[in-house]
Amino acid sequence: MKTINAVLAGAMLLAGLAFNTQAEDARCATVKLGDPGWSDIAVTNGVARFLLNGLGYRTETPTLAVPIIFAGLHKGQIDAFLGNWMPAQQSNYDKFVATGSVDKLAQNLSGTEYTLAVPRYVHDAGVKTFADLERFADRFDRKIYGIGSGAPANESIRQMITGNEFGLGGWTLVESSEQAMLVQVGRAVKRDQFVVFLGWTPHPMNVQFDIAYLKGGEKYFGESGSVNTLARKGYAEQCPNVARLLANLRFTQDMENAIMNQVLNGNASNDAAVKDWLKANPAAIDGWLEGVTARDGGDGAAAVKAKL
Repeated sequence: MKTINAVLAGAMLLAGLAFNTQAEDARCATVKLGDPGWSDIAVTNGVARFLLNGLGYRTETPTLAVPIIFAGLHKGQIDAFLGNWMPAQQSNYDKFVATGSVDKLAQNLSGTEYTLAVPRYVHDAGVKTFADLERFADRFDRKIYGIGSGAPANESIRQMITGNEFGLGGWTLVESSEQAMLVQVGRAVKRDQFVVFLGWTPHPMNVQFDIAYLKGGEKYFGESGSVNTLARKGYAEQCPNVARLLANLRFTQDMENAIMNQVLNGNASNDAAVKDWLKANPAAIDGWLEGVTARDGGDGAAAVKAKL
């Protein structure tokens, strides 16, 4: 019932975004976007930041662990979060969004994958499912490489180990940054060694390495996923113009991969790669800014495109 109520509340919230042009609260001048330090959210935050700055808003993107971002949304210290990966963050969603203490504005991406992965040569050697890992435990050194401490996916891996799911009771979760995890993967690939790690799409790792996603972990990671845009309670009523923009934002895997790949292989900054993509795809700006004005009430799309 809580989930149904949350869906209905979200629908009513978005209906209410058709859109109040009243003067925004002074607090709306600065938009605080939670950033867990992931490459994909750096892209989506980068897009939001470019659009908001073009409209005349200031932005802040503090880098925080996912549980801290949810707590910040709950306490009103963070305005919005574009990285609510589902179902990996289901427990946080249930605690804050389904109970009504944090608002869902929109789903911004669909068709994602987020589960354990291995290099293709490891998959071809017989590691195709979670249950296959234990058969090759010694070759993996009984280690699973995760991302930063506190990430919900890490907690799922830890639950598997603690519960001896798939025979993983004697394994170790190695927590590190996304970048450090991928350095470890790169080292293993160069040496044709076995390595299992947390993988997801969209991400340039799918271009950088030939990888395969393991089956059998759907209890923890789901069949396929999506990413939501969340906001602190009441943000849409307080800051309707910004909330309309955030609710309009929809991304594609091709778009995110293209920008991330330019950062990774083109030696471009994230902001420069975002701007290059927007220059090449100006029509996206029109859709994202439908019903959105500049902060001074002027033409939003014109204000943003002037920054290109």
